[in-house]
Amino acid sequence: MAIDADPVGTSGSASVVVCRADYANPLHAAALVALLDAYAQDPMGGAHALSDFAKANLVAALAARTQAYSVLAFDGEKPVGLVNCIEGFSTFACKPLVNVHDVAVLTSHRGQRVAEKMLGLAETIARERGACKLTLEVLQGNVGADRLYRRVGFSNYELDPAMGQAQFMQKWLD
Repeated sequence: MAIDADPVGTSGSASVVVCRADYANPLHAAALVALLDAYAQDPMGGAHALSDFAKANLVAALAARTQAYSVLAFDGEKPVGLVNCIEGFSTFACKPLVNVHDVAVLTSHRGQRVAEKMLGLAETIARERGACKLTLEVLQGNVGADRLYRRVGFSNYELDPAMGQAQFMQKWLD
């Protein structure tokens, strides 16, 4: 999912730095929770704040999972962007794959290619892990994010064009 409506043709923000999140770093942990909460409150994130449980436990839960990693973007000291990634496994390729689970950029920094920079680092880390591909999902109404993802090389998933494109589905267990 994504909230970055990063339009084509904008210039990059030279002051924005991206880094791999260190879950043990209190500044990174606070940035991750604040940015994910901002995303959750955005219409593209469901328009509801994170629960108190998620806020209190998210960083430790991510840190406990070796298959998870996050990328943060900072403009000086201010956290402005987040990408959360979760490693899965492609049985067809018999290699890891990485799902880009959350992409969020604060409204103040959209259109500055922040998401593109974060996705670049997320891809580098995925390659270091030996992943065969990156996956993500995007809401149909998030035209800006869809445009960004296509610009950086993503396309709709299909095995055989005659069978059509995959649909992303869910079933809540709670």
